[in-house]
Amino acid sequence: MTDIFEPEARSYIMSKIRKTDTKPEIVVRKYLFKNGFRFRIHVKQLIGNPDIVLKKYKTVIFVNGCFWHAHKGCKHNKPPKSNTNYWVPKIKGNVERDKNNKKTLAAQGWKVLTVWECELEGKSSDITLEKLINKLR
Repeated sequence: MTDIFEPEARSYIMSKIRKTDTKPEIVVRKYLFKNGFRFRIHVKQLIGNPDIVLKKYKTVIFVNGCFWHAHKGCKHNKPPKSNTNYWVPKIKGNVERDKNNKKTLAAQGWKVLTVWECELEGKSSDITLEKLINKLR
């Protein structure tokens, strides 16, 4: 299936996809801050550039988009219908890189937590965030 957009339009659409400060990331940060946790964001000195770093707890948190990081069993993780020759290896590469980054961080003594985009939707959001805080304490 070919792309329904012209290359210029597709480029514009893709440029609007945020890498940092996404809505799920902000939800997690606000909840942590409200509950007294202080943290740094996007620490470039750590491999994988974690979304949230809680140095006091020696913990990093990745807030992952279900599509971009291939969340297994998630409704948002659907293979793209167009340009699959590009997207399938791209997403597999993301998953592999995530796995390697987590191993490296764990080897350096960091506790690595992942929050998925779909876990922050609807009523399950409060449960997910409360579990996250329990893992930190």
